[in-house]
Amino acid sequence: MQVDYQLLGKRIAALRKEQGYTQEALAERAGMTNVFLSNIENCRSIPSLETLMKLCGALSATPDQILLGTQTQSPDYLNSDILRKLERCTPQERRLVDGFLELLERERNRVP
Repeated sequence: MQVDYQLLGKRIAALRKEQGYTQEALAERAGMTNVFLSNIENCRSIPSLETLMKLCGALSATPDQILLGTQTQSPDYLNSDILRKLERCTPQERRLVDGFLELLERERNRVP
């Protein structure tokens, strides 16, 4: 899987704005300069893993939120991705998916 650094920068900026931080305030919380943060948000710099983890800590975000735009602890994790994929399925493919989900539900409800 390849990381889309432009999208990553947009996610960081969106989280920062949602939480009411300026670039300067977030940069200070993450221990970097606001110029470096601006470069990350605008895809002029690629952050290291250490930098990403600092940003996660400063934003109280998970790496999934920043890297993938999802939060795996959220109850609706992947719902929009699954729906988007289902919309592209043919009727026959949807029946196949439905059959798989029915099988999964039966297995989950089965008494061991």
